Amino acid sequence: MTRLLTRWRVFLGFVFAALVLWLASPTRDSLLVGAAIAVAGECLRLWAAGHLEKSKEVTRSGPYRYTRHPLYLGSSTIGVGIAVASHHWIVAAMVVTYMALTLTAAMRSEEAHLREKFGDAYDADAEKRAAPMDRPFSWARAIGNREHHTMAGLAAGLGMLAMKMLGS
Repeated sequence: MTRLLTRWRVFLGFVFAALVLWLASPTRDSLLVGAAIAVAGECLRLWAAGHLEKSKEVTRSGPYRYTRHPLYLGSSTIGVGIAVASHHWIVAAMVVTYMALTLTAAMRSEEAHLREKFGDAYDADAEKRAAPMDRPFSWARAIGNREHHTMAGLAAGLGMLAMKMLGS
């Protein structure tokens, strides 16, 4: 089940996004508060993407000094923001369920991959035995990790919620 959810989480995200948009009843206040929460989540994701060297190392700089999964934490925060912006309890329940299932599956799958690839280096990081690395944020790294796709998706989602609010 973990592999299936990991593999299908992006597709399922689009399905859930369509349902969210259909059910949402955003207000000006819910949209402003939700957008602020979601943008904070995207800022965390951007910070993490600017430090991450996927499949090359166990990253320990930037937000990885504080949490092993800052991208998923940022995604969860974005989800909370979208739920707040939508101003609908069913949407909030759907977002929480989707995030809990898919991100838990993705984290388990990623941890297994990293443990297999990096062995003790990953275990040392997970157990907080590894020293943090000192590396600056890199826009090129963030773009190489395709964080601009998430930024565009968030902007589109918030824009569609705003259009729905204005059309009400």
